[in-house]
Amino acid sequence: MKWVPEDMDMFLKSREYIDTVVIPLYPISFGDDAKQSANMTEFINLLATQLERQFKGRLILMPGFIYFKSKEHNKGLSDLIEWENRLKAEDFKHIFYVTADSDWKMVEQQLSGSLIWLPALPLEHMEEKQKNSILLDQVKQLLNLFTQKWHEE
Repeated sequence: MKWVPEDMDMFLKSREYIDTVVIPLYPISFGDDAKQSANMTEFINLLATQLERQFKGRLILMPGFIYFKSKEHNKGLSDLIEWENRLKAEDFKHIFYVTADSDWKMVEQQLSGSLIWLPALPLEHMEEKQKNSILLDQVKQLLNLFTQKWHEE
């Protein structure tokens, strides 16, 4: 389910079955790496949308967590931990972060949720059909990770 009014109706009716949240992490930069940052955001946005389609009814796709890319992740990390605490208080058992920014790997152990890092694929020159095919392949690989985490309960 997405964070949209139509899906929230379904969420409220079946709340007890939805125990998983996916949070895309979107870096913002206006420096030399602005294009790379935009590529990461596009890739993760499309990937998260495909994940939501695969698991509709089992998870909720949160609006992306947007942060300014810098050498220090302290502010973004503390904000993300605050999100985590609120989501756990709402009885979400599984929190997945999806990112193409490898900097999050350095602070992964400070998060109680599962960080999924994937290198961003350059999608800008691909046709829509090719993009979808590549993204579906990526999602298929993630299916096992999600089901494994769910079975660890």
